[in-house]
Amino acid sequence: MLLLAADHNFNNDILEGLRQRSPDVNVVRVQDVSLATADDRTILAWAASEGRVLLTHDIRTFPGFAYERVATGLPMPGVFAVSQRMSIGQAIDEILVIVECSVEGEWEGQVRHLPL
Repeated sequence: MLLLAADHNFNNDILEGLRQRSPDVNVVRVQDVSLATADDRTILAWAASEGRVLLTHDIRTFPGFAYERVATGLPMPGVFAVSQRMSIGQAIDEILVIVECSVEGEWEGQVRHLPL
């Protein structure tokens, strides 16, 4: 199953919904691993070291930093930039489809914007 990380400003209601609908979903909030005040580059490096695809609402800076990692040859397991305009239910549905239908490494080097 796909491993996920959620950045510090990711909607906790979405995370709770993911866990309720699919208790096996493996998602870690960066604040739970002492990265609450870390910058985007540090969060992406940590996610890469853990093999976790990052969930973020930050469509302004995270995608650029993610592609910067790719351009320099650093690992980047993937980023899902989730629009804050999406309903919580739709975000949960789309993330669960991705988690359940993805294989390890499928999103390497990619930034995807949700809704798809």
